[in-house]
Amino acid sequence: MSVPSLSLTVETAEGTTRLRLAGVLDYDTSDAFGAGATACVDADPAPAELRLDCAGLRLCDSMGLAALLMIHRRTVARGITLLLDDPPPSMERMLRITGTRHLFAPGIEGARSPDELGETTD
Repeated sequence: MSVPSLSLTVETAEGTTRLRLAGVLDYDTSDAFGAGATACVDADPAPAELRLDCAGLRLCDSMGLAALLMIHRRTVARGITLLLDDPPPSMERMLRITGTRHLFAPGIEGARSPDELGETTD
């Protein structure tokens, strides 16, 4: 049985760092993702914006979501805007079900928090 892999590619330009993810973001790869994203956040100078390009992701499981939330906490602490670009439908669904989509799309219509939508998680 082969181990799913994750490819990370970093691109920087004028205050924005783009981290392109391809493959699987899961239990086996979330540590590598966390390390790569943390390196982007801790860069000197720090970017004003970190964009995670998820177009190449085939899967994101609960460990992948946990890693995303950890990176969200780090970017907030550093004053960096974190955005998810082109999440696959399964990832988009997971973010909406868990009420976390708004954390990765500040100011984007349709990515509001459950409280803003008048929904409950009960």
